[in-house]
Amino acid sequence: MKVAVYSIALNEEKFVQRWYESAKEADYLFIADTGSSDKTVEIARGLGIVCHIISVKPWRFDDARNASLALLPEDIDYCIALDLDETIQPGWRKELEKAHANKVTRPRYMFTTTFNPDGSPGLQFSGIRIHARHGYRWQYPIHEVPNPYGIQETQQWVDINIEHHPDQNKSRGQYLPLLAQSAAENPEDSRCSFYYGRELYFHGLYAEATVEFKRYLKLKSATWIPERAAAMRYLAETEESLAEAWLVKAVWTDPSRRESHVKLGEFYQKNGQFSKAKESVLSALKITEKPLDYFCEPWAWNANPHDVLALAAYYEKDYKLALEHGKIALSLDPDNERYRVNMGYYQSKFEEL
Repeated sequence: MKVAVYSIALNEEKFVQRWYESAKEADYLFIADTGSSDKTVEIARGLGIVCHIISVKPWRFDDARNASLALLPEDIDYCIALDLDETIQPGWRKELEKAHANKVTRPRYMFTTTFNPDGSPGLQFSGIRIHARHGYRWQYPIHEVPNPYGIQETQQWVDINIEHHPDQNKSRGQYLPLLAQSAAENPEDSRCSFYYGRELYFHGLYAEATVEFKRYLKLKSATWIPERAAAMRYLAETEESLAEAWLVKAVWTDPSRRESHVKLGEFYQKNGQFSKAKESVLSALKITEKPLDYFCEPWAWNANPHDVLALAAYYEKDYKLALEHGKIALSLDPDNERYRVNMGYYQSKFEEL
């Protein structure tokens, strides 16, 4: 079995050494540099990483990924698309050998994109960027994915962990125009529509986001239930006058996941409807199985729902429940001063019972 770890890069000198250390068990390390003005290429070549300079104009990520993939040796079995600000944790090669023995073309792995204040994983989902050398082509100008063509794809879960540690100072300026382009190129593709609507929301363009999310919900391809519920949660923020209706609809659409229940609980708490807030969050906390996709939001699984429930219970004069979940919230986020102060109120009221 031969493995290539490959990436596209632009001004990533601060990450090259870390990337190399995590990936050096590979048979082939490759970086397609897209025009760095720093020492990315110099450092990489000094570590023995193969580097090529490529030019993709006008820029789009899928063309850059496909250009880099085409430059890999023919005899590679697995390709790991690992961005320079990502690391692959030790033990990955042994896991790929198992997948190779089973003729798996796309091993699925754990991808962690955010971390909680205590360093524990935040957003985690099943990654898709390990693939066979042949029979895959990258698609979409941004939020690109390697899709199979001309082969019968086989997938299998492997015990591999990849972590994303991004440079928070990097601009997202190119995201919106590329997502608009992606939606225009693929008007019936629900994935493109959802990402475009979400980016409009991130830019504070709520009227435009509302139009796009409503278009998304009407698409025949928009059948993924967690994604539909997420679109409704965004609509609850872009159409504040209809927030409750959208959140209730999100719960009806996907009652088996925490996120919509928690958001509805937050809405009720903010509006002083504490009994409903308590009911919504208790429904959320009954869900204990954490899905592995990017709609599994950290705020639905960390201290937040316990804090919302504790506050609602306190105002409902259910001091026992407030104290119980106030303690849980503080244990999950021990440096949160507000949680600590609130615990004093919960404790004193409970002792008065």
